[in-house]
Amino acid sequence: MKTILVLNMGMKSIRSIIFDTTGSKLASSFIPIETSLRGETVTQLPSEWWEKAGIVIRETLADAGNIHIDYLTVTSSSSCLVCVDENGEALMPCMMVSDKRAREESSFIGSLDAFAEVKARTGGNASPSFMLPKALWVKFHEKEIYHKTYKLLAPNDYLAAKFTGRYVTDYINAHKWYYDVQKKQYPSQLLQEIGISEQLLPEVVTPGTKIGTITESAARHTGLSMETSVILSTYDAICSFVGSGVVREGTASDVSGTVTVFRAASEKKLDHIGSRIQQQPYYEGGFHIIGGSNNMGGGLIEWVKQCYYQNETLPYELMEKDAGEASLGGGGVIFLPYLLGERAPLWDSDARGVFFGLERMHTRKEMTRAVFESTGFIDLDMIAAIEEAGLKIDTIRLSGGLARINLISQIKADITGRQIQVLSEFETTATGAAMMALYGQEVYSSLYEAAEHFVKVRMVINPDRRNHEKYKELYYLYKETYHTLKPLFVKRMAITDRLYSQKRIRIENL
Repeated sequence: MKTILVLNMGMKSIRSIIFDTTGSKLASSFIPIETSLRGETVTQLPSEWWEKAGIVIRETLADAGNIHIDYLTVTSSSSCLVCVDENGEALMPCMMVSDKRAREESSFIGSLDAFAEVKARTGGNASPSFMLPKALWVKFHEKEIYHKTYKLLAPNDYLAAKFTGRYVTDYINAHKWYYDVQKKQYPSQLLQEIGISEQLLPEVVTPGTKIGTITESAARHTGLSMETSVILSTYDAICSFVGSGVVREGTASDVSGTVTVFRAASEKKLDHIGSRIQQQPYYEGGFHIIGGSNNMGGGLIEWVKQCYYQNETLPYELMEKDAGEASLGGGGVIFLPYLLGERAPLWDSDARGVFFGLERMHTRKEMTRAVFESTGFIDLDMIAAIEEAGLKIDTIRLSGGLARINLISQIKADITGRQIQVLSEFETTATGAAMMALYGQEVYSSLYEAAEHFVKVRMVINPDRRNHEKYKELYYLYKETYHTLKPLFVKRMAITDRLYSQKRIRIENL
């Protein structure tokens, strides 16, 4: 029986997981990685990724009894920019997806006629989170580094290059460069207009493609065999969708790790998708994937833990107990969850977190409840945007770290008014990456066949209709709070930029 090792590089840790072709998890290990915040700057060190990839892979191999690994695939967050030299070494810290330094560059790109044509064809946004604005920022602000840059890569492309020596990406990841999947080309006119050479971008292939085997140096570093085949999957959000086993229209996938990834499958391309969410061709079957990712999901719970439960022995259990004892609606407390600004569906990099309605009687119980409920409002925002585009949602498949908290699952069912199916495997990103890679190597005849092996539903939660009616009113207040404060977020940003230095903050991997 063949085996596959998935290296899943998240925002807080690198995970190494070994599966066999029955979908069984044979071994797993993880190691924290550090994220640095300094004002609008959000970075990680690619050198740390590679160092810790070697450690975590060796740990997993040891746990599995040093079995032979037939395939390796790597997945990571998208829209994170790594600049490498001719030797494949990173020239600067990686600009992470929530890094907002490229505000002006994204506005400039969005103003170009060439971008209007690209946007109409690909659906990509002129957002600081996309790759091209980040690359332009490097060109303008780190001229020496840009001059030395040989390739511009996403994190999983960078690691794949460390394993094989090839600079390759998949066409789904390339969408963050405004790659046209139908025409199979980068936006050459736009690239020419802003002065970014297409030669700096990686070769584009189909997900599931074998790009090589493990190099001798990578084998020494990781303990893997030089016979192990390296297979491209794609970035984490799409992998998690595949790993959720969504096989029919009307079902959505909510994967709430550090961020919330919310997507649904459509049997046809939607004509009126708008700019709030994205539409991408699915890996097979003529489907399209509709939805997007925000900036905070499970990260909200880690923040609450850090603020209010840092010294507790069982913080998550106590957090759930406290929130369960608070009344629905947190006793009138509304929380806006935009601690790092927001991507889909708001696309507001100025927005920030707000507790609205605090009174003297409120405690951490009500505030925790409000944060829990904000995760449901996040889903409802995404559902509203998807249904406006013409796709109805009746069921949500839930996975990721937040799916471990049953109260949050029930709250999401009550707020959205949809049935929640909690999956047995929380790490759907890894399972999806494995499924895509194995399908690409014809181990399975389809992703549907792969899903039969990998995807199981652990629990079904139906909404409480009385609670749903109450949440309708609270959702209206939630939306009104954001729209009322929106112009103040802009003013706040201008003032804070003048008053405060950009102090470096370490994000703890809790």
